[in-house]
Amino acid sequence: MALNKKSSRVVGALAAAVLALTACGTSGGSGGAATAAMTAIGPGEGQISILGWPGYVEDGSNDPKVDWVTDFEQQTGCKVNFKPFGTSDEAVTLMRTGQYDVISASGDASLRLVAGGDVQPVNMSLLSNYADVYPFLKDKAWNTVDGKNYGMPHGWGANLLMYRTDLVQPAPTSWSSVFDDASAHAGKVTAYDSPIYIADAAMYLMAHKPELNIKNPYALDTTQLAAAVDLLKAQRKNIGEYWSDVVKSVQSFTSGSTVIGTTWQVGANIAQAEGTQVETLLPSEGATGWSDTWMIGSKTKNPNCSYLWLNHIASPAANAAVAEYFGESPSNPKACDLTADKAHCTTYHSGDAAYAEKIWYWTTPVEKCIDGRTDAKCTDYSAWTKAWTEIKG
Repeated sequence: MALNKKSSRVVGALAAAVLALTACGTSGGSGGAATAAMTAIGPGEGQISILGWPGYVEDGSNDPKVDWVTDFEQQTGCKVNFKPFGTSDEAVTLMRTGQYDVISASGDASLRLVAGGDVQPVNMSLLSNYADVYPFLKDKAWNTVDGKNYGMPHGWGANLLMYRTDLVQPAPTSWSSVFDDASAHAGKVTAYDSPIYIADAAMYLMAHKPELNIKNPYALDTTQLAAAVDLLKAQRKNIGEYWSDVVKSVQSFTSGSTVIGTTWQVGANIAQAEGTQVETLLPSEGATGWSDTWMIGSKTKNPNCSYLWLNHIASPAANAAVAEYFGESPSNPKACDLTADKAHCTTYHSGDAAYAEKIWYWTTPVEKCIDGRTDAKCTDYSAWTKAWTEIKG
């Protein structure tokens, strides 16, 4: 990502991706009957209403050099109306009004939308650019339910460990530096401000307390959730601040009020560009992360424009532009040849399937255990939300 003040402001506009809740049943979910996937794309209806993360739908208004909307409008005749959201909870609430055609949903929101019948299955064979998408982003729990695809994979990335190299020595290798060993930097540890962060604790426990038998950090029974909550309550004593705005978090690293904690790679890029001595790593236990999906509303009045947008956003040029501007890996490997920063895809491990395999992508906690257990009930998002409130006090 070519970092500059405008890039920093856009990233600063990002609020944190929050979470999801209900259990997934049929493809139509509890919100109504399933919508059948389209069998052909017709002429555009002339307009499309898009709900997305800030920085995902740019038409040159924020920066004249950043625009992948104008070409889409000219090529399809679909006029784009865009509304940004700040959290996944806000996104789900807005999408449920039925006023929006498409949405960029993180994995902590996508299953909620499927379960609520708010989005429809997508016939991926109609989207020519889907064939080029990295295989490790396809047919995943957060974008596919009961064998039906619900959208186009977009950007992805890991929630990394960042530390001040001049203030944290020796260099950390494990998440223990923010959990069991966090007292070494008491008051200067940071963590992501969202119930989904419980999964980070669960992932850590997978490696360090195998007797809990956690197989998936998003599939926790009451005993496993309680263990993760206890770990986070202990961590809370050493937290200086929780973050939901990556730029503000970077400022804390720059000032030295924070010296270690979670971040996104774009946060490290910003900090390093400003001269702050930080490094990131994917610790030995792995990491949580995100993989966003463009989904189509079940009540859309503009299905053709919606399909055209999903195909456009995964095209090499558009995918390269948004990935670089936002600060993430593109989903289409052909985008890597088109980024202004030719090292972008290397920086973000774009084609590294082994790296991606170490990431537990955000997935909605639901009562039906997604780790294969059939003899247990797992805790859902509402339980995680209650627990997070308890953790923060």
